[in-house]
Amino acid sequence: MNNRKNNRGPRINNQIEAQEIRLIDANGEMRGVVSLQQGIEAAEKAGLDLIEISPNAEPPVCKVLDYGKYKYEQQKKENVAKKKQKTVTTKEIKIRPHIEEHDLQVKIKRARKFLHDGNKVRFSMMFRGRENEHKNFGMDIIKRAKDELDDISKAEMGPKLDGNQIIMILVPAGSE
Repeated sequence: MNNRKNNRGPRINNQIEAQEIRLIDANGEMRGVVSLQQGIEAAEKAGLDLIEISPNAEPPVCKVLDYGKYKYEQQKKENVAKKKQKTVTTKEIKIRPHIEEHDLQVKIKRARKFLHDGNKVRFSMMFRGRENEHKNFGMDIIKRAKDELDDISKAEMGPKLDGNQIIMILVPAGSE
């Protein structure tokens, strides 16, 4: 029966502002709509706290619980949700227009590993000087890399000419 000042989290006991509440007792049974004072008395009788579970409901839903236990359960839920989140990073692979066959295969193998790990892969090819005259060779190389990775990926952004470079972004096939 603590009246904790609580800026974060649910309101408890005398912090609850509604005059009428929908009460759930310590056993989890719905008691119906009662006055706030009756809810606080029920919580005191059980030796627990009255916690506002759903403040936006009309009337607000309040439950008789141990506040420390409630906070612990909420923290556990948040931790489980954090563990389930997967951050997707974009890995960049830079290639040149006159790349040798073996070097290209090494880059494709590296891209395959990135895709297998669930990351996006961004291929970029820069053209310098006279290479700008033969962008079609670069486009062929990028398309070849795309074709070789088709079994485990799909193109989020297909090979696209952007100024003096070609960009392509691949995502793992199972995503989205």
